[in-house]
Amino acid sequence: MAKILPFRGLRPAQDIIHRVASLPYDVIDSEEARVLAQDNPCSFLHISKPEIDVEPGISQYDPIVYAKGRENLDKFRREKILLQDEKPCFYVYKQIMGNHQQVGLVACTSVDEYLQNKIKKHEHTRPEKVQDRLNLMNSLAAQTGPIFIAYRQPDALKTLIAKVLQQEPVCDFVSFNDIRHIFYVVKNESIIKEIQTAFAKVDAMYIADGHHRSECAAQYCLQQRQKLGNWTGDEEFNYFLSVIFPYDELLILAYNRAVKDLYGLSVEQFLIRVNEKFVVEEVKGAFNGPTSGNQFGLYIDGKWYTLTAPASLSKTGDAVARLDVSLLQNNILDPLLGIKDPRTDTRIKFVGGIGGIKALENLVNNGNYAAAFALYPTAMQQVMDVADAGKVMPPKSTWFEPKLLSGMVIHTLD
Repeated sequence: MAKILPFRGLRPAQDIIHRVASLPYDVIDSEEARVLAQDNPCSFLHISKPEIDVEPGISQYDPIVYAKGRENLDKFRREKILLQDEKPCFYVYKQIMGNHQQVGLVACTSVDEYLQNKIKKHEHTRPEKVQDRLNLMNSLAAQTGPIFIAYRQPDALKTLIAKVLQQEPVCDFVSFNDIRHIFYVVKNESIIKEIQTAFAKVDAMYIADGHHRSECAAQYCLQQRQKLGNWTGDEEFNYFLSVIFPYDELLILAYNRAVKDLYGLSVEQFLIRVNEKFVVEEVKGAFNGPTSGNQFGLYIDGKWYTLTAPASLSKTGDAVARLDVSLLQNNILDPLLGIKDPRTDTRIKFVGGIGGIKALENLVNNGNYAAAFALYPTAMQQVMDVADAGKVMPPKSTWFEPKLLSGMVIHTLD
């Protein structure tokens, strides 16, 4: 069922890949990007976040910014920082973070399968964010950031990927957060066809991260189809750049929360109210995080407590209601702390699990936040269950690590 295509990747020259590859555009702000790229003219941030190369007072959504992105892309190609493969290829992207490793297939996936919900979503998108990436895509005529996709890997594909891993990679380097990135090019036409044949048996794929990029690619495709009138389905704009991982290889870290105040309650009153729905126990000694789902850590007044949800809370409702993020929102954040919409409420802060328990303690100890909640990581199976049900995850439910670097390979559309 699933259709994937090889493509003529635009890639960094082999000896400078480590200098070109950058963090994804959406995990750093413009000022952080300026700092990272200021002494590196090869950084892909000059293309993915081109506002760093215009006057600071200019809005990052100004047409000048998108034009600068195209100017920088043309320069990278002219100076042979980026080179295009002569023939369509697949690519394999292996990442190692500590004891964890994951191996993804880099390919073009079908916009039509996305529109038909065979590539399944679990998040809403914000129109302004989609429009920003669409403006840049129109200017670049290229897809620069891959969509992070999960799937259930057939044994035949596992065997084929293992065969690719036996060849010499085009790069092997350690980058941000001490994560190792290893990249392979699949040129052999026989292996390419075998991969496509094996992939045809995959019944569904799931967007793990990159909902705005995938929606942007879909809108770009529909615009191009309307503009052309006559299109065959073979044009590059009918496909979008993806890295496809076996779902059981992916690492999801907790997405924790901190709140600025207790909504008029004292610490004692708050703990009493929490105890009405959860089993509350003070932690003796060090706290390293929840040990299972349906358990939360609460840091307040210099102490850690565990909050355990009874079966009456944790076993009821649909795939969304049973998520830990929903249990916390529906039983504490909303009714006790008055946080009705965590997307817009300025009293809540979302803290990616990469910062660990210490990051939560620091927020409270510094006096900026009254309490912090540590969550158990959402499982990828839970994400797929929500997508299969046609529902969406609550905001900030998953924090995937390691992140895919941008600039390892680009899908050109012209």
